[in-house]
Amino acid sequence: MKVALLLERRREQWHELESLCRLMERRGPRPLGGAKVSRFASLYRGACADLALADAYQLPLDTVEYLHQLVGRAHNQLYRSQTFRWRQWGRTMFVELPRKLVRDRALWLAFAIFWGIFALSLYLAYTSREYADKAIGQAAMESYRENFSRPIRGRPGGMDSAMTGFYVQHNAGIGLRCFAGGLLFGIGGLFTVVFNAMQLGATFGYMLTLEERVNFLQFVTAHGPFELTAIVFSAGAGMRLGFSLVTTGGLSRAASLRQAAIEASPMMGAAVILFCLAAMIEGFISPSALPYAVKAGVAVLSTVILAFYVIGLGLLRRD
Repeated sequence: MKVALLLERRREQWHELESLCRLMERRGPRPLGGAKVSRFASLYRGACADLALADAYQLPLDTVEYLHQLVGRAHNQLYRSQTFRWRQWGRTMFVELPRKLVRDRALWLAFAIFWGIFALSLYLAYTSREYADKAIGQAAMESYRENFSRPIRGRPGGMDSAMTGFYVQHNAGIGLRCFAGGLLFGIGGLFTVVFNAMQLGATFGYMLTLEERVNFLQFVTAHGPFELTAIVFSAGAGMRLGFSLVTTGGLSRAASLRQAAIEASPMMGAAVILFCLAAMIEGFISPSALPYAVKAGVAVLSTVILAFYVIGLGLLRRD
């Protein structure tokens, strides 16, 4: 009977919780303010305890049923599914992320390594056939030469969409390897960056020595900026994860990794967007019969957009 009296005295709190549930169902939790949300959470925990007591002492079924419904209703409000918030997403991607990118040491390290190795490998492959053979292999060299032996005049109908899907999958695979490789204390990410930069640079250098270079440039120019930048973003995000296991800032390695993952996720999200944009360009514009000037214009515009996003928004929108 003491339990029954105790629960009876708590009916006022149940009614208060019920009123807050109605208010949150109409307006959501944000307009309530911090104090009321905290009160709501406290009342919810109390109702859960009351339900356990009511069940254990086999109180009247109508009381138990009422508490079941009240707890379920409050639970749905406290742990309601989050809808996608375009405004928050826009702020994260166009305000917060550029500011982080412009001062992210892992990203700039990945940028310097990738483009440094790319340029060096391109030069070596351009000046030495022996290096190109070792870097990309004789079979790959012959395959590239065969693929670009014919002028770029577009694909048969329906193939562009299918190839766009293939490019998304292929490019995302490269990005994921760069990202996941960073977990090996950053070393795996560095290795992946160096390997991809060496292979791509050697391919460019080798193709520039051939008569087929015109067809090659017709194909790779338009989508290159987005695709290569996405690789750098993926590598930078992965290296951030790996470095967090080395320099923890006083946190445990697990806590440091969780914090780094939160910080790296928007960068990886930007890389995914760039991979998709590159795949669309590679699927529809790169293989088309459009004049090279148009494709070069797409590449220049892409580069300007990237520079504005990272440098412009990163530096000019500080407040």
